Amino acid sequence: MASPVDWDLAERVAVRVAGREPLAASYHYARLASDFDELTAQAEDLVERATGLRSASGPARARVVDRGDWVRANLASFGRLLRPLTEKMAERLDDRRGPGAVVGGVSRKAAGVEVGALLGWMATRVLGQYDLLIIEDEAPEDQDIVYYVGPNVLALEKRFGFPPREFRLWLALHEVTHRAQFTGVPWLRPHFLSLVNRTLDVVDPDPKRFLDAFARVVDDLRSGHNPLDEGGIATLLASPDQRDLFGRIGGMMSLLEGHGDVTMDRAGEGHVPSAPRFSRALRERRKQGGSAAKVLQKAMGIDAKLKQYAQGESFIAYVERHGGPHALDAAWRGPEWLPSLAEIRSPQEWLDRVRLSEELVG
Repeated sequence: MASPVDWDLAERVAVRVAGREPLAASYHYARLASDFDELTAQAEDLVERATGLRSASGPARARVVDRGDWVRANLASFGRLLRPLTEKMAERLDDRRGPGAVVGGVSRKAAGVEVGALLGWMATRVLGQYDLLIIEDEAPEDQDIVYYVGPNVLALEKRFGFPPREFRLWLALHEVTHRAQFTGVPWLRPHFLSLVNRTLDVVDPDPKRFLDAFARVVDDLRSGHNPLDEGGIATLLASPDQRDLFGRIGGMMSLLEGHGDVTMDRAGEGHVPSAPRFSRALRERRKQGGSAAKVLQKAMGIDAKLKQYAQGESFIAYVERHGGPHALDAAWRGPEWLPSLAEIRSPQEWLDRVRLSEELVG
């Protein structure tokens, strides 16, 4: 059964689009692996002290990669995550006969080119990433990894004159915080993956959905609303049930991204004096790029992801200010305690719900 995505073509396109950063051949590159091994361990200790979250999976493992390696790692993760959907679409392709089979082959290649182009562009931007997928039938040494894209880190340090050890610890703090969330809160990883799987399970691979979605785009644009503002093409193509799931996923991710940034600042206090400068430079970097890059960011939902950082931080600040320094602890009790996207935007609603639940339980 052929996959509806030509993954080999996607890899070739992505690696070509990503290009090769000249600093990948620099003598500085050899130092990155030992630095990130040491600084990831230090970051893990600082994050545990700041949050109380302790990983149940043992020490974090750092891996410095180039852009091509990052592409290959993410293609593997995408393939695992999207397997239920791609198998469903593959069955539909196999049912076709005659001209339909030709169309299916063309569609596979088109999907491969699109996926490759998106990943290749992302490979030029990403600095670090925690791979949260754990698949039982996959090699354990290639899972639960904290990745750092070495050439991009070096390029940014050179461009802005960042002190390397400080900047690398600052990056490690953010990625290790995400690992602490997913490995230190026992129910969080399975809950997140169950939401993603439920979303994929209800996807209808019928091309007519794409036509209906683009009709909605025209209507929204006429009313002055950009339909890509809320989360990219995936949200645009979602059914009402999927939008509800996206809202739950969005609320959770806003909390986690905001918590990651807040923890990065608190855990790094006294250890990363240049943190405000790093934050300013990366915020400015996110705003840069031509109109084509901005359209791509919207289409992929990256704009919406960037909003998650700000909304999550605002949510946490409000909750701690009005509920006390430990009010946020309620969010880690179980899936039902997580804020929805609406509650992220209206934190008092979440505080009221938590207080009511505690009163009922008490």
